[in-house]
Amino acid sequence: MAVIWPLAALLLLSLSISTAAKQTYIVHMKHNTKPDSFPTHHDWYTASLQSLASTPDSLLYTYTNAFDGFAASLSDEEVELLKQSQSVVGVYEDTLYSLHTTRTPAFLGLNTDLGPLDGRHASDINQASNDVIVGVLDTGIWPESKSFSDSGMPEIPTRWKGGCESGPDFSPKLCNKKLIGARYFSKGYNMASSGRGYLKKPKEIESPRDRDGHGTHTASTAAGSQVANASLLGYASGTARGMATHARVASYKVCWTSGCFGSDILAGMDRAIADGVDVLSLSLGGGSAPYYRDTIAIGAFTAMERGIFVSCSAGNSGPSIASLANVAPWIMTVGAGTLDRDFPAYAVMGNKKRFAGVSLYSGAGMGGKPVGLVYNKGGNSTSILCMPGSLEPKLVRGKVVICDRGINPRVEKGAVVRDAGGVGMILANTAESGEELVADSHLLPAVAVGRKIGDVIREYVKSDPNPTAVLSFEGTVLNVRPSPVVAAFSSRGPNLVTREILKPDLIGPGVNILAAWSETIGPTGLETDTRKTEFNIMSGTSMSCPHISGVAALLKAAHPTWSPSAMKSALMTTTYVIDNTNSSLQDAAGSAPSSPWSHGSGHVDPHKALSPGLVYDISTDEYIAFLCSLDYTIEHVQAIVKRPNTTCSRKLSNPGDLNYPSFSVVFANNRVVRYTRELTNVGAAGSTYEVDVTRLPAVQVTVNPSKLVFKNIGDKLRYTVTFVAKKGASLTGRSEFGAIVWRNAQHQVRSPVAYSWTQL
Repeated sequence: MAVIWPLAALLLLSLSISTAAKQTYIVHMKHNTKPDSFPTHHDWYTASLQSLASTPDSLLYTYTNAFDGFAASLSDEEVELLKQSQSVVGVYEDTLYSLHTTRTPAFLGLNTDLGPLDGRHASDINQASNDVIVGVLDTGIWPESKSFSDSGMPEIPTRWKGGCESGPDFSPKLCNKKLIGARYFSKGYNMASSGRGYLKKPKEIESPRDRDGHGTHTASTAAGSQVANASLLGYASGTARGMATHARVASYKVCWTSGCFGSDILAGMDRAIADGVDVLSLSLGGGSAPYYRDTIAIGAFTAMERGIFVSCSAGNSGPSIASLANVAPWIMTVGAGTLDRDFPAYAVMGNKKRFAGVSLYSGAGMGGKPVGLVYNKGGNSTSILCMPGSLEPKLVRGKVVICDRGINPRVEKGAVVRDAGGVGMILANTAESGEELVADSHLLPAVAVGRKIGDVIREYVKSDPNPTAVLSFEGTVLNVRPSPVVAAFSSRGPNLVTREILKPDLIGPGVNILAAWSETIGPTGLETDTRKTEFNIMSGTSMSCPHISGVAALLKAAHPTWSPSAMKSALMTTTYVIDNTNSSLQDAAGSAPSSPWSHGSGHVDPHKALSPGLVYDISTDEYIAFLCSLDYTIEHVQAIVKRPNTTCSRKLSNPGDLNYPSFSVVFANNRVVRYTRELTNVGAAGSTYEVDVTRLPAVQVTVNPSKLVFKNIGDKLRYTVTFVAKKGASLTGRSEFGAIVWRNAQHQVRSPVAYSWTQL
């Protein structure tokens, strides 16, 4: 039997520990076991570590809102001693997370009058948005950007407790009535990159300033002010604006050159909650993990409980299945789709065949004379990918080079070609990226093409003894069809943490998005790119996430009393799954239609989300009952909910019984799955809804009752859905998809259903 030591007794044992290599750990404490002799938890943690640790600066962060515990620099021996304490629930290694890297407001219908909403118009919502604060956890902010102009904005809300921190390159005076907060959190990064840590990175200037561009881009996408005549070197010209132009922005810099450390993220969330943000936007993430080991999920739970809407990117690991990040049900998990805008470019072969692609190249071009075209030349096996050092100058000088997409950054491939003497590049997709086209601001003439065209061009080079090509560029075109299309890079379900919760939740615009940029770095992000621009075009679920964050800010302004779960339901149940050709949403990774494992509930529709009719609301107690249904220990549940007296006296019979706006039905050793849901009327009194169910050959679906009559606003009514897998269907390992829709003349409240068979 193991001996459990009180924390004070462990301090004596620590005297024998020699100085050893240290790294950052996040320590989960039993909040209510603090001795009375310590005025605060910070005092308790500090005194404990001063005796336990070999250096006085071991305590990095004390968490008070998002988590019960602290982050500290510890040796292996110190970690083992802490684990033996009765006051310690767990000690976890710091996790490294990564970033998930003008036409969108019009595409989403936000450049037009939103129409009447409970007697109010867009001007009323814009006015109310002045009181909504969007917190962005990212790489910082470029405060001089016109996207953060406070022209015409009223005074900062008096409830705001945040502020702007100073640094060698950042003055608090740079903040204003638009950018009302700018903080930075670097202790986790510093520990990892110090002499004691495992990262060997050059020291960065510690301040809220964005020297990467990513944070400025995401913040301006969510809530940037209107800026006329915006473009990237002439591309996508027009008025740039965020989703919620009147909302306030607070920036929390938690990401540095090597990534985003969990200890810094948790500190940023902790402070944002205390500062008083209404929306938290995180375009970053890692792999899947149980919720009690997921830093973002833990911080987001407290945020949700405090009424803060949390939006996170789903990840850029598509089209691989089960590749999602940020899957906790209290988080809005956002995938990415395309816009109806494109940047066409063309490659004409020596055989006169002309192939269409995309590009943001803005230089002088290569003229109209064809030049030699090469692919896979030389003895280096990585030359097909145009990896650094892989191309032989004597073979590519003065020619256009075909580079396969994958492994290294797309823009780096062009730089490799240029440095080897090439005059142009055709960036050709492989099977992994399919037909998805992402435009980049290349350093030399370059055209990106899909897999099918790429295969034709590769074959041309192999079969023609003297292949040639010439590249041309056509600028910006609008009204592209079909759109939206699910981006191939957008991470996919199923949700492996909880199979009964369907993820992602929805998709938003995330391909070729124009937004503000840091002027310390060129548009490609490469050190060799010396160009400067106020705006940049980027792609990723990093870009789709702040779109949803901004729309959530509008929802908060229109419905200030709604819970984050109600807002999430409104966004999910009003999405659309039909593109602008009146066909089902397509998947850029292949020729088949997309599924809810790719697009979740569908593509966001801000207009309809403002008036959803009905919502699926979820209380904190219901989330706790959900967690208790996952067979977690009570300590694991308490780590997430931060209530020391929490018990699992109530638990859901199945995790899928959570009152979620979508359904994931898993047939394992059962042929019958039954879920109950509750709908709240946020529309008109006296509303009647009837149900419509997608019929599938392999599943029988029964909804009881099939009609819901809401007499009053705020009424709550329940219904039960029974899913029966039909006998004789050999579907093990397969999946099917459908929908359950409650509709009347004014509203359509749609929930996707994903069916999977594991063994029957």
